[in-house]
Amino acid sequence: MNCKESYSHPRPLLKRTSVQILNGWWDFAAGAEEQPLYQGRIRVPFPPEAALSGIGKHFPEGTELHYSTTAVLTPEMKQIIAAGGRLLLHIDAADQHCRVLLGGAELGRHTGGYEHCSFDLTSALCSGNDEERSSIADSYALQIITTDDLRDLTQPYGKQVMKRGGMWYTPFSGLWQSVWLEAVPAVYVEEIRIRTDMEQARIQLILNTGAPASGTLHIMAPGGEWTVPFEEGFAMVRPEQPHLWSPEDPYLYRFRAQLSAPAQDRFESYFALRAVGTVQVGGISRLTLNGKPYFFNGLLDQGYFSDGLCTPADSRCYDEDILAMKALGFNLLRKHIRIEPDAFYEACDRLGMLVCQDMVNNGRYSFFLDTALPTVGIQHLNDEHRHRDPAVRQAFEKTMRGCVRQVGSFPCIIAWTVFNEGWGQFASAKMTALLRELDADGGRIIDAASGWFRSGAGDVESLHVYFKAFSMKPAYFKSGRPVVLSEFGGIAFREPGHCFNPDKTYGYGTANTRREYAQRVLDLYENQILPAARAGLSAAVYTQVSDVEDEINGILTYDRQVNKLADPDTRERMRALSQSLQEAVQ
Repeated sequence: MNCKESYSHPRPLLKRTSVQILNGWWDFAAGAEEQPLYQGRIRVPFPPEAALSGIGKHFPEGTELHYSTTAVLTPEMKQIIAAGGRLLLHIDAADQHCRVLLGGAELGRHTGGYEHCSFDLTSALCSGNDEERSSIADSYALQIITTDDLRDLTQPYGKQVMKRGGMWYTPFSGLWQSVWLEAVPAVYVEEIRIRTDMEQARIQLILNTGAPASGTLHIMAPGGEWTVPFEEGFAMVRPEQPHLWSPEDPYLYRFRAQLSAPAQDRFESYFALRAVGTVQVGGISRLTLNGKPYFFNGLLDQGYFSDGLCTPADSRCYDEDILAMKALGFNLLRKHIRIEPDAFYEACDRLGMLVCQDMVNNGRYSFFLDTALPTVGIQHLNDEHRHRDPAVRQAFEKTMRGCVRQVGSFPCIIAWTVFNEGWGQFASAKMTALLRELDADGGRIIDAASGWFRSGAGDVESLHVYFKAFSMKPAYFKSGRPVVLSEFGGIAFREPGHCFNPDKTYGYGTANTRREYAQRVLDLYENQILPAARAGLSAAVYTQVSDVEDEINGILTYDRQVNKLADPDTRERMRALSQSLQEAVQ
């Protein structure tokens, strides 16, 4: 990768200064402590399967992974703790079960491979009560133990399989997102929830004590700073002349929050004013952005990297992917069945990239039911009694709740996908209703079943078409909902010297040269997507941003060294097509 090692603030929407990032080299052992399978060092936050971890190996399913380091406190952190504050350990993602020990004493456990988790270390590292603390050491022995077992498909796992190949990828385990310490006041903001439209932002702060927060927001804007009172846990911000956010103009309102007693907390954050919805244009239901018909010209984004696997070498790698896709005229990424670090969504907010966020699948996948039958046209199936195991359903619902809580305040997210191609799908109407409740006032579009097995729930008619030409059909309009082509394309081209697997390839159609690849992509947009947009299509999601292992159907190679559409003439034609798509929906 071209990116250099650097780590952005792990919580861009709740940004305090008293933070210590613990990423880097940790002591590591796999297996039982008395007879380990491996002992050495590992580079966090890369999973042991990734080359950047320094190991590059997957251990047998269910193996305990032992991480150990010395956590060093900064003077600012010690000062906050001595004054009665708390020290929190944040693990942004550990696949799938983890437990934390400080000085050999267990402090807590967490299950869920895609969710943030936090542990309060204060009582384990301090003597004395909260009012008069003493003996705060400069450093502490920290241990994290994780386990992961893909033989049990109860927990959401996304595209991981024990034997990778085709559209299924190398499994990852252990710590795969940032680990960090944060010192906070005794009463502090535990969660921020931001909901906006085209006129105002509704900001809710949730304290660790459950008491309502009060204080002042200082909003920064080109015309100067202004303040808004924060009372009973809420603040309403109504700019006199709202500056709307869009991919073409990604304007962010940045603010500082200063809370009053008992919280005494302060942090930095931001919001953006934007809205998505639907409108009738010439008797056709269209998707809108900021009140106007808008064509959502998207790409499937799986978020895999050749060196870091599920984790990029640096958060700036997200910037590089986003800017490369924007240069081709794309304005949306469908984040495919995984939840990324906050840094990804912050980059999309800052650079102007819309996001459709998928939920993460669990349960057993059936090639016959989930792929073969739908491919030949059997795409209607009652999902009420599928995946009936209560543990599977509960785990999916728990992760969906965590996803909305974790990333639901980022303005770039304008849509959610509940289920993809039947994978783990159950009671989609009920799950869609729950998601709408969780995202209350979020105003986002919900795709209940991307591809097939549509139950009538959700806000869009969502189609996947790979093996035949796409055109709009009268049947697509029967539901009265906007029509989206949520997956298509996937043309495979093997870039010499930049392939993961020289022996096997996976894609949906083949090009033999880079020029042929570019022409086939252009032909798809000129001869299928543009006419479909004129006929009523609201969104299209091409597969995909980058190659992933055997899949060589990306615009970028897996190592991100080659852009297959980088030819200047191709780039300009793609940008012109993007403009034509916008004109087609007006």
